[in-house]
Amino acid sequence: MTLLLIASVVLQLGLQYRLSFWSRDFFDAFGRRDAPALRSEAMLFLVLAGLSVVVAIGSIGARMTTQRQWRAWLTRRLIDRWLANNRFRHLKFELSEDRNPEFRIAEDARVATDAPISMAAGLLSAALSTITFIGILWNVGGDLTVDVYGADLTVPKYLVVTVVLYSLALTLGMAAIGRRLSKVIAGKNAAEAQFRAIASNLREAPPSGAQNGEETTAHRALSRAFDTVIVNWRQLCVQLMRTTLVSHGNMLAAPIIGWVLCAPKYLAGAMSLGEVAQAVAAFVMVQTALNWLVDNYPGLAECMSSVNRVASLLVALDELDDNKDKPQ
Repeated sequence: MTLLLIASVVLQLGLQYRLSFWSRDFFDAFGRRDAPALRSEAMLFLVLAGLSVVVAIGSIGARMTTQRQWRAWLTRRLIDRWLANNRFRHLKFELSEDRNPEFRIAEDARVATDAPISMAAGLLSAALSTITFIGILWNVGGDLTVDVYGADLTVPKYLVVTVVLYSLALTLGMAAIGRRLSKVIAGKNAAEAQFRAIASNLREAPPSGAQNGEETTAHRALSRAFDTVIVNWRQLCVQLMRTTLVSHGNMLAAPIIGWVLCAPKYLAGAMSLGEVAQAVAAFVMVQTALNWLVDNYPGLAECMSSVNRVASLLVALDELDDNKDKPQ
């Protein structure tokens, strides 16, 4: 499944690379008003698009099968260790942590196995896309000569230089704006799990005599837990709004920046319309690949939160085993 997933990433990249040349030929034919060439390119597009759909379907199958198998292995391991020798009755966590290991086994184990595979495939695609499409920017864009106070200034491989600097600025901006996101997501997950744990404990607790007092205490405890959930959700909302400012703004700006950068050479006759379209598409591909962290920062923070929570459960189980083996 892993090899199939890697192969699907490579095949999809190859199709995207071929589509970039299709875009160049199509727009050149469009500019020439060449009807036969446009019909030929339209037929070619149907073939390339059909192959891309088939590869995308295979990629989803390979990715989700790998995720399912890894989650099954991890969850069964956690269940076996949690139930063996009644460990679930003796687990202890830090005061700042929630007391609901069931949530970690059910939900955090899912996120901790789903997200890394999706991100690994995305990171591989981003790395290969950068290597592949930066060559188009290098060759099609070439050098740019601009007049600065009467002197000619040549910027070598200006599209490559610009996309690297632009992507670096976006990544640094996202890292600064979303620096608290991982902590906020961890707090949100812990609050949700604690809320479930308190509600579950109330249902499972044996009834006793003074019901009115118990109901009031239980209501306060549950209300406080829910208030903590709401506070954490509010903090998460603020963090996601801030990161969306960068990610959504970049999605709108990147194609425009590509067209603006190519406009001087197009107006000077040094680039055809098809080459401009190809260069802009390559610019967006490389920029998206280089800003993989920008696009995946919230998901990465969610993943790290769940990984840490599963890891702390494993540590707690290990400590139980260590204490059991110590001489009394």
